[in-house]
Amino acid sequence: VKIDPDTGEVVTTTHVLNLFDLVHRSRQISEALTARRQMHRRRRGNFRYRAPRFLNRGNKDRGWLAPSLQHRIDTTLSWVVRFQRWAPVTALCQELVRFDMQKMESSDISGVEYQQGTLAGYELREYLLEKWGRKCVYCDAKDVPLNLDHVHAKSKGGFNRASNLTLSCVPCNTKKSARDVKEFLARDPARLARLVGQLKRPLADAAAVNATRWALLTALKTTGLPVTTGSGGLTKFNRARLAIPKTHALDAACVGAVDVVDAWRKPTLSIKCAGRGCYQRTRLDGFGFPRGYLMRQKAVNGFRTGDMAKAIVTKGIKIGVYVGRIAVRKSGSFNIQTTKGVIQGIWHKHCKVTQRADGYGYLLVAKMDVIGTPPKAKSALRSTLCLPGLNAEVSRAN
Repeated sequence: VKIDPDTGEVVTTTHVLNLFDLVHRSRQISEALTARRQMHRRRRGNFRYRAPRFLNRGNKDRGWLAPSLQHRIDTTLSWVVRFQRWAPVTALCQELVRFDMQKMESSDISGVEYQQGTLAGYELREYLLEKWGRKCVYCDAKDVPLNLDHVHAKSKGGFNRASNLTLSCVPCNTKKSARDVKEFLARDPARLARLVGQLKRPLADAAAVNATRWALLTALKTTGLPVTTGSGGLTKFNRARLAIPKTHALDAACVGAVDVVDAWRKPTLSIKCAGRGCYQRTRLDGFGFPRGYLMRQKAVNGFRTGDMAKAIVTKGIKIGVYVGRIAVRKSGSFNIQTTKGVIQGIWHKHCKVTQRADGYGYLLVAKMDVIGTPPKAKSALRSTLCLPGLNAEVSRAN
């Protein structure tokens, strides 16, 4: 924190030391739970003596989250604890909500300057983009410039509240002009009914989107560190003002009250949640019949699936040095997933563990320039931290 002697204002400078991008596996967890639920339902439907389950007996107490959402909180908190162990972390800052709904509705929070200022526009636009699906409500156009459109024209007594605003592309906005929405959509009654119904939905529905972030805030407070928060609109405002390209890691550097972000042009370490294995020991085909069984033990000759290893092969048709993630077999012949593909049939005596599996995959992504040019693939492949995903024809058995 620096003090400007001329104005007396506090200038907050953020110095970026490292950039991390944590990729969750919520989708995989949700799909696995769905597959298990379908399998149980099929079994109960096939046997007359197995009564079908009814009523949801899950714990739906206040604060309960689905496993796929709880995973996000647990994983984030786990990495916060790791950072505390590796570095002297003194404070945490979280993007609490995508948009500050309270400040959009009440002008008494920060005065009329907030309501009529630039930041208020960012909060309102972020909310409308989320509400209307980031597309034109009149023609469903995506990836085009979107304007704020007054459903009830301002020239005819319309107001600027979020309940009277929607998104429209430039041609539709020009064509509609100050016409009434019922007149403009007279030939499309289905779209008109959908638009009117969406307008009547209160802001409270958007609070469900932020439920996970509030639970994360509660979890972060258990670390004992001071936690500050910001909104997604404020993050977008800071990023646009500082001319910083859009990435998840750089968004984190712009969270909260930030005046200057220094040394942000750094490579980003992408951390992918890979899991630690599967309890299911039977592989099924497309019809649900067993096609193979996994071994009971997890380790083979001191190696486990997910370990990073270096293999030096000195003879045979696979001579070379290979570094990557290994998938073990009971026979001792492993697969190594390198940056250039999967190398199959590497004998375990040629392998040496460089990093034990910790449930995550790592990929060092090259830095972005000031105009937001995406990194080249060659730069990412040079990294020795590269750990490809688990969907590249390699056994996932642990």
